[in-house]
Order: sequence, then C-alpha cells, then structure tokens
Amino acid sequence: MKRIGIDRLAASTALGLILLLAAQNDRLLAQEQKSEQQIEQAVPMPDTDPLPPVTANDVGTSVAPAAASTDAPKAEPKQDATAPAADPAKAASAPTVEPKAEPKQDATAPAPEPAKAATAPVVPPSPTGNVAVADKLRELVGSRLDRYVSRKPDREGVETYYKAHDFKPLWVSDGALNARGKAAVAYIVQVDNVGLNPSDYPTPDFSAATTADALAADELKLTDAVLTYARHAQIGQINFTRVAADIQFNLVPPVPAEVLTKLAEASDTAAALDSYNPPQEGFKALRQALAELRGKGAVADLPEEKPVARVHVPEGKILRVGMKDERVIALRKRLDVAGDKNNTLYDEAVSDAVKTFQTEADLDVDGNLGPATLRALNGEQHEVRRPKANRIDTVIVNMERWRWLPRKLGNADNTYVMVNVPDFTLKLVHNGKLDWKTKIVAGKPDKATPMTSADMKFITVNPTWNVPPSIIENEYLPALQQDPQALDRIGLKVEQAPDGTIRIYQPPGAGNALGRIRFNFPNKFLVYQHDTPDKYLFAKEKRAYSHGCMRVQDPLVYATRLLAIELPKEHYTPARLESMFGSDEININFPDPIPVHLTYQTAFVDENGKLQFRDDVYGRDAKMIEILKSNSERKVADIAIERRPDPSSKPVRMPVGTFASDRYGNYNSGSNFFDWFFGGPRSEVAPRPRGYVNPRTTNNNGRYYWR
Repeated sequence: MKRIGIDRLAASTALGLILLLAAQNDRLLAQEQKSEQQIEQAVPMPDTDPLPPVTANDVGTSVAPAAASTDAPKAEPKQDATAPAADPAKAASAPTVEPKAEPKQDATAPAPEPAKAATAPVVPPSPTGNVAVADKLRELVGSRLDRYVSRKPDREGVETYYKAHDFKPLWVSDGALNARGKAAVAYIVQVDNVGLNPSDYPTPDFSAATTADALAADELKLTDAVLTYARHAQIGQINFTRVAADIQFNLVPPVPAEVLTKLAEASDTAAALDSYNPPQEGFKALRQALAELRGKGAVADLPEEKPVARVHVPEGKILRVGMKDERVIALRKRLDVAGDKNNTLYDEAVSDAVKTFQTEADLDVDGNLGPATLRALNGEQHEVRRPKANRIDTVIVNMERWRWLPRKLGNADNTYVMVNVPDFTLKLVHNGKLDWKTKIVAGKPDKATPMTSADMKFITVNPTWNVPPSIIENEYLPALQQDPQALDRIGLKVEQAPDGTIRIYQPPGAGNALGRIRFNFPNKFLVYQHDTPDKYLFAKEKRAYSHGCMRVQDPLVYATRLLAIELPKEHYTPARLESMFGSDEININFPDPIPVHLTYQTAFVDENGKLQFRDDVYGRDAKMIEILKSNSERKVADIAIERRPDPSSKPVRMPVGTFASDRYGNYNSGSNFFDWFFGGPRSEVAPRPRGYVNPRTTNNNGRYYWR
C-alpha cells in the first residue's frame, strides 16, 4: 500500500509539472504579441528550476501543500491589499495559471505608452531655435547683407565667417542673446572709456526679437557694430587725411573674418574686444587720465588756466648788446629771460631771447631791439591758454592719434626714437626703456613738422644742405632779385640742370644750416633731424622756428647714443665724431634701422605720472575736435580723402641759361635771371658747360632737405 501511495504522489507531481510547463509556454506566446514598450516592463516570472527529489518526510503529508509549493512561482506579484485571500483548497486541486492581464505597476514607474505608438512622432523645429536662425542668416547673408553691414570689406568678412561656420549664430542661442552677445553689448555701450562714442556702434534690442527673422537681423546688426568698433579701436575713427596733408601713417585695419573668429574662440569677450585698442603705455596712461577727468578726481581738480597779459615794452632807441636801459627790465619780463628780471643790462641772454623772437616772427635776426622787433613784441597783448572744459576733448583726440601709430614701435631690440612736436622734445628708447632725451626745434606754424613714421638708416657727418623747392621759389629767388650776392654771403651755391631745374645748396662746413651732422630717415616729406649753428633757439620754451625739420640740441651726444646701440664695437665718442668734421660728406650706415615716430602729443602723462598739456601749435586738436563734435562729419570721418600732391616738393625750373656758368661748371646768376624775373627777353637753350656735373649724381643724390 505504501508503494501505491508513492506512485500516486509521483504521478500527481509529474502531472503538475506538465501543466505548469504548458501554462508557461502559453505565457511566452502571449508575451511575444505585446508591444515593445510592454516587454520592457518588469513582468514576474515563475520559478522553472527542477523540484528536489521526494524524501521520506513527504509521505503522509497533505498533498495540497505540496502541490501549492511546487506550482506557485517563488516571486509572486504584489497583491492588492483589498483583494480577498486565496482559497487553499482550490490551490491544492488545480495548478496556478498566469493571467494574461499585466500585473499592476509601481506608482513611481512611468506609465507605459499605448501599443499603437510604435514610432516617435515628428516634432516641428522651434520657430526661434538655432537651426531656424541659421537658415534665416543663410538667406540674409546671401541676398540682403548690405541692409545690415554697410562696408564692403566687412560684408566680405561676414560672409566668409558665417559660411565657414554653416551660418551658426555667434550672438544668439536658443532664441535669445547668449552670454557672448551680452558681454559684447555690455562692452560696446561703454566704449567712451577708450575715447570712442557709443552711439557710433548701435546695438539691437534682442528682447524684442520673437521670430527667427528678427533674431537673424539682430545678429547681423550686432556683428556690424562689433566690426566697426574693432576697426575704429585699432586704426582710429578719424582718418588722418581729413586732418592735414602733412600726415602719413601705414594703417592696418583688422580683418573682419578674423575678428569674428577671435571673438567666437575667446573665453573673455570683453578682453578680446579691448585688445583692439593701442597697447602702448602712452595710450593706457591717457585712458586712465580720461577716467579721472570724468570722475572729478585729482586730475580734474587742476586750477583753471587764465589768459595771461603780455608785458608792454616802451618805445625808444635801438638796444644792442652791452647797453643799459630801463626798458631792458620790461624786455626781460616780456621774453621771460632767465636770471634777474630787474637787470637793466642788454646782455647775451637778452640778445639770444630777441633772436629767438625774431626767428619766430620772420624778422631779420640780429638780436637787436629795433622798431620792427618792438612793434611785433607789442602787437599781441594777450595769450589765450587752454580752458579746463577743453581738457577732456584734448585727451580724447590724443588717444585717437595713438591709434595711427604702429602697434610695435621699436625694432627687434625694441629701440625707437619718439619726437613730440608740441613738447619740443626727442626721446631715444632702447630695450623698451628711456635711454636719452633732448630738446628740439620744430617747424613754424605755417611750416609744420609732419606726422609720420620712418626708419633711420644712417648718419651723415658734414652734410650738404639742398634747399627745398618751396624755399627756393618763395625765399631765395626773391632775395636774389633784391641782391644778386645774397646767397653768396650765406655760403649758398646755385646750379641749373640742362632741363632748367634750379638747385641751390650749401656745401658742408661750420656755417651749414644743418650743422655738422644729419640723422636720415627717408620719408615722403623730406624731413630729418640735424645739428644747427643757431644754438640760442634752445633757450626758448616754445621752439617752433624751423622749416619743418627737427634741430637737435645735442647732436653729437645723440649720434654717440645711436651708434653705441648700432655699432657697439666701434666705440664712437663725441670726440671721435668731431675729429671727422671737414668738407666731405661721411655716411655711417646702421645695420639695423631704428624706427622714428614724429608725433603730436598735446596731452600726455610724463615720467612722474602727471598729466601734461601743450599748446595746439598747428591746430590739429581744433580740427579733430570739430570733426568729433559734428555728427555728420563723424559718420564719414573714417573714410580717407584724396589729398593733392604737395607742390613744395616740385622742382623749380627756369629757362635754360638763366644762370651762367664758368668753365668749372659753377653757376652764377647773370643778366638772364633778371630778364626772366622782370619779364625781359629769355635766352634759348645754352650749351652744356665743360666739366658739368649733374647734381642728381652727387653723393647725396641731389635730394632736397628741409631745415
């Protein structure tokens, strides 16, 4: 009987396993028909591991629990707390069959998508998204770019940049102004800190742009503002041709596409924009001074400059060196002669001061106080000085002129020469530090020293002075008309070429107008630096007396300093250079040319950190301030204008034979000169004299030089 019970138990167990496997197979088939989303849900599965073998303990045990333990899976689905409890008797008589309905999901799990949503729906792009804005940019750049960017070079740069970046916006992200754009706008609205006018760089209001069209248009407007700012910051908002004809610099504007690329890659947008301003310390110092002036700081509290009444010198007899007269006291005060102002002696110091004034007033220079000099002294009673209200404008135009200069002032050794005409000084900078400084005499107001940059290539000892054509025509020919021997007395020679060109020159010597040494930096204005026999001019505070060149107070020291840098192994000294004085020109070439910058700094910060102002000798400040304060002129101020060639450099020609020559080829003014000057008969072409030397083949190439 026990054996029969065991067999029945085994059969019952086998039957339960067969039914269990059949039910599991049905569940698998049903699951294959479910959607992909339902399969991914966690579905409880029955335990299919083989049952353990029946032991003796199983005999006599109720069949129902055994069946329950083998049919039910190990991990039952979590039952609802409100569901009725399962009936044990039913569980014992029939195996558990998995229902087809899905088990109840956890409340925290995401709800499964409907079975019909087998693929994701197509979502239309945002009307202000990056892709939509890029599409509009492509359209605007391709057909309507001139509406937003006025300059052709800028349009070409914009097209190059945006095409290279598949028209991805630079300033816009996700339908709004991005961080880069916000930084650019914040910087541009405050460019008055660097001497520019924010109204010249209008920025759009991105908050009002609600469509891709509007965002693309604002993108291009901001791009145009940024490119215009970068150009003005680097080369100036005023082109130098609009100021005067005697200014020449090589302006290098930034490349528009490179500007945009730099800003796109920059981690600091404001710093990238600021980098387009001049890097020189002189500009940075004026920038700080401008902030202090506007901030009512220490600089702004400088006392107001008042007009100064000039001292009147009474009339009387001619005064000369050695004479004593009470009028000398007034003369000393009028000319600000150093020393005792109450000294009545007309000494050398007074005479030198009178010579300086006579030179400035274009009078005969003899150092005596005669009627013509006295009238000129008393002719202008007041000297008007710079008002305080004009100082900010003066600083701004000086910052503007810094933008015309090269970004790199020096050569490989950071050596250069800086001339400041209104300050009448010359500085030699070596290795970026001040090496030497001296006084200069610069051009008269009507014969201004030009503004330019050029390379000094050599020094000439014992120079020949070739008189510029304008001086020949305006000064020396009229002098010859009055006195045929006038040029001979001052050591000038006259030659006439076969084509009628007149050359007047002064051979080397102690009395040469260029002195004993000339510093050559070839430039279109034919100016240079040189020695001078008129040393008395350096006693004057304001030294605008030359025809445009710069006369150096200590030329031998200057030359020694330059040669110590260029030819250190030659050990040049002032004494050695002086030993070279003679009648023949000697050129000392520089192996590494030194840049020379002729500047016009009426406002600058000196070595002690103090803001300095100088007189507007040539009216350049007034002209630039006028442009900046005129909205109409300022809008076109960065466009260069054509200037007529300077007629002063055009050679002077006369009928051939106007100047006779001797058998050595030396020309002298003869009767033909006066016939020509007074309209008399003019000679035909004269035969070339024997021994003639073309002045254009001389060792100085017949170049004309100002002095």
